[in-house]
Amino acid sequence: MKIFEVPCLEDNYSYLVIDESTKEAAVVDPVDAEKVFDVANQHGVVLKDHAGGNDKIKQLVPGIKVYGGSLDNVRGCTHQLQNGDTLSLGSHLNILALHTPCHTKGHISYYITGKDGEDPAVFTGDTLFIAGCGKFFEGTAEQMYQSLCVTLGSLPKPTRVYCGHEYTVKNLQFASTVEPKNARIQQKLAWANGQRKAGLPTIPSTIEEEMETNPFMRVDLPELQGSIGCQSPVEALREIRQMKDNWRG
Repeated sequence: MKIFEVPCLEDNYSYLVIDESTKEAAVVDPVDAEKVFDVANQHGVVLKDHAGGNDKIKQLVPGIKVYGGSLDNVRGCTHQLQNGDTLSLGSHLNILALHTPCHTKGHISYYITGKDGEDPAVFTGDTLFIAGCGKFFEGTAEQMYQSLCVTLGSLPKPTRVYCGHEYTVKNLQFASTVEPKNARIQQKLAWANGQRKAGLPTIPSTIEEEMETNPFMRVDLPELQGSIGCQSPVEALREIRQMKDNWRG
């Protein structure tokens, strides 16, 4: 499995996921269809599927399958997915659809496994960002807790996390205000600043790193709950989201 990030617009990411043995590829969140199409051509791969909605890519690749959550009105969707649905790509990649609602009610994350020995990957869109999470546009703190801390938090720790936006530096700056004594947050913030100054991305992260540095995925910790005056994980998640929404760092 090879994964290439395709920066689009101001801070978006699209991703090209390739099964190396067959040169078949899928696209996740094709924000700029022509740019993604060009990258696919550069790598000599055949686009078979894509997740997210974009009518333009259907024009560029006639017959491409377009996958999206059954509860979201995904533009151009040809195949609606429910939680637990599985797909395959090429001869080695298996894709599991995970319903991770809150930012949108039908949000799907895609968990991909490859050959033995390869770390899996999860594409979390606007639900889980590096050191952050999406706004609760269509859901509740209870739903975001389930999506982040139960569904995504139960994935294998080495799972690589690919999110939809480059928000990492700001997210870590905020995280350091929630947990000022968390040395891992400070270390990752210094690293992320270096990456961005060099014009490099901060993705991927891993589930393990998120459990160490993302306050939204650390709300099960009693010491974090107590530090912000909360008594349960869901209450803490709601409070931290409100703090972030009002933060002007």
